[in-house]
Amino acid sequence: MSPIDAAVVLLMGGIVAGIIGSGGGVSSLVSYPALLAVGISPLQANMANLVAGVAIGPGSAVSSQRELAESRVVLVRLVPFAVLGTVVGAGLLLLTPPGMFARVVPFLVAGGSLLLAVQPALMKLHERKDRRGALLRLVSVGAVSVYGGYFGAGSGVMLLAVILVLVDSGIPRANAIKNVLIGVISLVAAAVFITSAPVLWGAVLPLAGGLLIGSALGPLIIRKLAPSLVRWLASAFGFLLAIYLSLRPT
Repeated sequence: MSPIDAAVVLLMGGIVAGIIGSGGGVSSLVSYPALLAVGISPLQANMANLVAGVAIGPGSAVSSQRELAESRVVLVRLVPFAVLGTVVGAGLLLLTPPGMFARVVPFLVAGGSLLLAVQPALMKLHERKDRRGALLRLVSVGAVSVYGGYFGAGSGVMLLAVILVLVDSGIPRANAIKNVLIGVISLVAAAVFITSAPVLWGAVLPLAGGLLIGSALGPLIIRKLAPSLVRWLASAFGFLLAIYLSLRPT
């Protein structure tokens, strides 16, 4: 595949991933395989995907100013845990041999797809006061951020579930907090990779451009589609990807 063809694939993949992510889905289930499709190794693709993910943050932050104004105290408490967890996760990724990561990534993709499929059930946990809600309080933002810094797919869904339990609030506010924390995870992971490992900028830039466009177009498109349809299609695609990756030579 020529560099121009690869850039077009990544740009289009980024647009689709940004649309899915803005609709509450898992953008990495599209952006990550787009990187693999142009011939990038799993480990390098994962790092490029995490770095390019920084482009999603600006649009979501601008559209959530009202909710964020009410959540400053919560963010001050949670951001340090997100930063620390991301540094640990990104460090673990840098220490993971490429062959081992290629064997582990199908399970990570499958896990992200499963979280996407059960997302509505997780979001309803904030309405519960029983033991199932209390158990979720044991899951820390730092632990989710470790996963986010290592791979990332599904971390947004995980964070939203945690925040809905830790912060007794409605979904719009919880989603705004989640978006900020995902932005922090992306920025910190990008900083770690840029300063510690070679980053494939030829892949990052077109993918980031697509993610930026997709995250801006997403709300307009998602409003016309059934959220459940988008969620189930992305989840099914993720499971198929996990099966493909498990059969793919490492």
